[in-house]
Amino acid sequence: MIRNIRVNLFTVTVILICIGIVMIYSASSIYAGEHYKDGFFFLKRHLSFLGIGVLLTFLVMCVDYRRFRDHAKPMLILALFLLVLVLIPGVGREVSGARRWFRFGILSFQPSEFANLAVIIYISDFISRKSENIRSFSRGFMPPMIILGFTVLLILLQPDLGTSVSLAFVVVVMLFVSQVRLSYLFSVLLGSVPLLSVLILSAPYRRARIMAFLNPWADPKGTGFQIIQSQIALGSGSIFGNGLGHSRQKLFYLPAAHTDFIFSIIGEEMGLLGTLGVILLFIIFIYYGVKVIKNAPDKFGYFLALGLVSMICFRAIINIGVSCGLLPTKGLPLPFISYGGSSFIFDLVSVGILMNIARTGEYP
Repeated sequence: MIRNIRVNLFTVTVILICIGIVMIYSASSIYAGEHYKDGFFFLKRHLSFLGIGVLLTFLVMCVDYRRFRDHAKPMLILALFLLVLVLIPGVGREVSGARRWFRFGILSFQPSEFANLAVIIYISDFISRKSENIRSFSRGFMPPMIILGFTVLLILLQPDLGTSVSLAFVVVVMLFVSQVRLSYLFSVLLGSVPLLSVLILSAPYRRARIMAFLNPWADPKGTGFQIIQSQIALGSGSIFGNGLGHSRQKLFYLPAAHTDFIFSIIGEEMGLLGTLGVILLFIIFIYYGVKVIKNAPDKFGYFLALGLVSMICFRAIINIGVSCGLLPTKGLPLPFISYGGSSFIFDLVSVGILMNIARTGEYP
């Protein structure tokens, strides 16, 4: 049974990756040909990320996942150090006012993606070690909240609100399942509302995103342009789509067509059936992810799998919601499908860890 879970999880992931490869080329070839004189520019880079991701996935599958417990604190310290380092001018790469990347030749590394994994591993280890004290405020609740708060603060300084919110969501889910007192979680969630409001209102581009979400047609050529073009792409695809490669919105109408809004291009070219197919694949992925969680051989594996599945699930929901105009614009890629370096690689690593947990559950 466990073997079937691993095989099915692997198969669904491969299908999603293959869809991503096809759609990235379809969505980016014209843009890449115009700006980089190479229609395969983004596809070749994405395949290089895939190669790195597959290699790292193979490595994490070869190592017993329980060994991550021994390195939970060093990984967290390294992640926090990298988050500080990327903020230093001249060290971190700045793009459009955001300093989120290290640049190594043609490759970029986003330390916040590594921080997500490090925090999930650390919280999983903490919960498994402190399960008897998890309902205590000082010994069970505050330590992970302090780690989360410091990590989120560093990510917000980049600035990157989307990644901060997704990480906070995952940690809250993990603590909720660990049976932390609901009064503690409710207090944190209640206190985060005014803080989140200040973060949104204090940044003009975030305010503009909220206003565009509420009424994109108020500024159709400005802040509402991206949402409108995304909805046009989805609507023009109808049920069966315009055909693979026949998107019009990718012709310099829809910004970030191969990254944040690739779901819209899928809808335009493959229609409602194509988008429902992608959503169904994510539902199947989550279903088998939950199977891995339930069959984890120990508490550390249980919460580690829970954190990884929750992260992928949250990003998929947010990306699809943004593309459909149901949520304000956030820079979160569609897992396994969107073009992206660090996020794509760590999504693959997450699947490798999930398969590792499932395999250990099969042969404890």
